[in-house]
Amino acid sequence: MQPLSGTGVSAFFLKGFSGYPALEHLLFPLCSVMYLVTLLGNTAIVAVSVLDVHLHTPMYFFLGNLSTLYICYTSTFVPLMLVHLLSSRKTISFTGCAIQMSLSLSTGSTECLLLAIMAYDRYLAICQPLRYRVLMNHRLCVLLVGAAWVLCLLKSVTETVIAMRLPFCGHHVVSHFTCEILAVLKLTCGNTSVSEVFLLVGSILLLPVPLAFICLSYLLILATILRVPSAPGRRKAFSTCSAHLAVVLLFYSTIIFTYMKPKSKEAHISDEVFTVLYAMVTPMLNPIIYSLRNKEVKEATKKAWGRSWTSR
Repeated sequence: MQPLSGTGVSAFFLKGFSGYPALEHLLFPLCSVMYLVTLLGNTAIVAVSVLDVHLHTPMYFFLGNLSTLYICYTSTFVPLMLVHLLSSRKTISFTGCAIQMSLSLSTGSTECLLLAIMAYDRYLAICQPLRYRVLMNHRLCVLLVGAAWVLCLLKSVTETVIAMRLPFCGHHVVSHFTCEILAVLKLTCGNTSVSEVFLLVGSILLLPVPLAFICLSYLLILATILRVPSAPGRRKAFSTCSAHLAVVLLFYSTIIFTYMKPKSKEAHISDEVFTVLYAMVTPMLNPIIYSLRNKEVKEATKKAWGRSWTSR
């Protein structure tokens, strides 16, 4: 079996759920609805955050970026996945695979950092209220978010280039519904140690480290809230970060369940179905959680909706 250089590969076949036609017919309407809700809900969050001057604060600046990220993340794989669910031709070009891999890695990594930045913002707002506006100024907000986007993009492009330059042998069937880097690496016949080291270091820096930072932030927030003398004051303090905490718990619980559970020797279709759902559930629920848990978002949405009707 002659190895093919990475640049000699023209296309990959994304196996996905091709062996389960009935499941494909079930997933198509389900994923279509979830993707539509994700686009509409997160676009509404971004629009409200921009249009309402009362929401021009660090918290909603970060929330707008998180919603933008969810739109970008789901758009990296869902449209093509929906096409493949209805088609027997499930191929993706080599360049398309590399772009999809890089963007998916980048947006997923940026989410980890954004959630940590938002936890830091809530820590300053509750634990340092008098100095909050000085410490979390607009320049720092832009710097933190810009650094998260740029650093994660550079990291992801580096990981993608290293992986896609490896020689590929034999078949080019990716046992996944997207160009997931670990699934693509299984097709190579070269030395993957460098790529695996990069992925391991990136996983450590972007999963346990931000999670530990988030946990520390909320421990300090909890300690501050418990020192508030009045019950209404405690409820008001906690309500400012409850929506973010719900998103963090949802994101990390699904990640831990997916990657920390015991792995069987053979891949099960149930694992792939859960991967599809977890990748779409958090982006879809983000606007719902913030709309239900945040009075300011609800009020701004009502005002924007009212203005849109009166303008007609």
